[in-house]
Amino acid sequence: MANQEMTGAEIVIQALVDQGVEVIFGYPGGAVLPLYDALFKQNSIRHILVRQEGGAVHAAEGYARSTGKPGVVLVTSGPGATNAVTGLADALLDSIPIICLTGQVATHLIGNDAFQEADTVGITRPVTKHNYLVKSAKDMARTVHEAFHVATSGRPGPVVIDLPKDTQFEEAEYLPPALVQHKSYKPQVKGDLKAIKEAVSLIANAKKPIFYTGGGVINSGPKASDLLTKFVRMTGYPITNTLMGLGSYPASDRQFLGMLGMHGTYEANHAMHDCDVMICIGARFDDRITGRLDAFSPNSKKIHVDIDPSSINKNVPVDIPIVGDVAHILEDMIKVWKTDVCRPDAAALEEWWQQIEGWRSRDCLKFTQSGPIIKPQYALSRLNELTKGKNRYFTTEVGQHQMWAAQYLQFEEPNRWMTSGGLGTMGYGLPSAMGVQVAHPDALVIDVSGEASAMMNIQELSTIMQYRLPVKVFLLNNEYMGMVRQWQELLHGSRYSESYMESLPDFVKLAEAFGGTGLRCTDPDKVDEAIIQMIETDGPVLLDMVVDKEENVFPMVPSGAAHNEMLLADNAEGEGPEVSREGMTLV
Repeated sequence: MANQEMTGAEIVIQALVDQGVEVIFGYPGGAVLPLYDALFKQNSIRHILVRQEGGAVHAAEGYARSTGKPGVVLVTSGPGATNAVTGLADALLDSIPIICLTGQVATHLIGNDAFQEADTVGITRPVTKHNYLVKSAKDMARTVHEAFHVATSGRPGPVVIDLPKDTQFEEAEYLPPALVQHKSYKPQVKGDLKAIKEAVSLIANAKKPIFYTGGGVINSGPKASDLLTKFVRMTGYPITNTLMGLGSYPASDRQFLGMLGMHGTYEANHAMHDCDVMICIGARFDDRITGRLDAFSPNSKKIHVDIDPSSINKNVPVDIPIVGDVAHILEDMIKVWKTDVCRPDAAALEEWWQQIEGWRSRDCLKFTQSGPIIKPQYALSRLNELTKGKNRYFTTEVGQHQMWAAQYLQFEEPNRWMTSGGLGTMGYGLPSAMGVQVAHPDALVIDVSGEASAMMNIQELSTIMQYRLPVKVFLLNNEYMGMVRQWQELLHGSRYSESYMESLPDFVKLAEAFGGTGLRCTDPDKVDEAIIQMIETDGPVLLDMVVDKEENVFPMVPSGAAHNEMLLADNAEGEGPEVSREGMTLV
């Protein structure tokens, strides 16, 4: 379509079509009406009308995270763009590729405090990978094509394209993707072979090794997860995932130690602390993993593989940095391992596994379901068992239920787990599930929620009903902002300041009011029955699972503690930290 004259709005839509976009999540307004008119005139792209712009970005995140394709958002100027900011920040921290098209007032009105004007470029600069203000239709196609390249190359992230209304009417020639060259942004993909060989040698000679893997493995694509699984099994070494990395390695495998970090397993955190070689792949040493930095895995040599050079040595100094794409580097590591005929130290490895099995024998996720009140751990364990073998995807909100879901749901493959990790955005799960369901219409998509988070974006039930999306909401209802209450109990003398959720709706009636199905379960003996009914009921279902109000998430690394100083449900029998009612005291 080169040399064809189009309006700026038509150019944007054609560029999206040429980039392979199938779905846009959006909400119209005055500054984007030309774009919506262009959408109306075509049949290649489906539009999902959300009920609030923040929901549009979260839906696009769910779509992107579950497919590996960039999610696309279209919102109007002013409040439309500002409502999208939280979602953009969420996508930036979790490395989710998003293209967000925002309307803007006409170019001659910019800076005049015009109706629904906001400095979108200025506001979104800190929460995007890159952003653009397009002042001429002739720059439209190039900008859109470049935005997709930026959003999906290197470390993925959100990109904003701000489109003044007059440029959407202006006519210009369309420029197809093949004619756009990306000269300035070319992230390093292949790792330095010398560093890779040095890393493999260190790995082969390790006595107490561990693989520490994160969301970067999943972002690299399914091949990366396959290669990671292959390499880990070749070595026989233990592996742990971050919250964002769950699914990059099969959870049922014996070498998998579970999630690590603030609410990670006893064995994963202790193995990280005591290891002599740490192989960090696609993770960034964030504070929820490291705990107190001066006590983080003090005696280990650290290898760090990451496509983002700014993540290397940012939080934790490493011994062998390797910049590049995870899949490429794992492929090279496997080749070097085979070529050099590497063999792990069998005796040392056996001793290391014996030590790990000792930690594992603590059974840190063990719980007892007794009495008339449903334990949230039990509800999620049954949800996991009853959905095994199904084509299932899980999203979560943020809080206690999120951590329990990470602990008790098992993921055997990537792209099945969508959660807000870096920003911790309450209200993420429901619209994210909506985006996942749009991408996978025949799959079982379940949003694990809490009653507080559910209220953040409950309006998206209307969108779910409009498009007949059979999303299931598994709501763990303890009538509290659960994680806030837990910290108030452990660190603030049980002073529950503004964490009790009063005046909650009847969630069964609420679901029915939107046109869906509402269910409630209060009896532990009926949990299985309720879950099966939720799964087998056609259309959207909200299951209000009433659970123990006082249950806490354990293990837990308290704020300010080292990553191996953990509170367990049995208070670790004197091991690690204890917490006084007046604040944390390590003993």
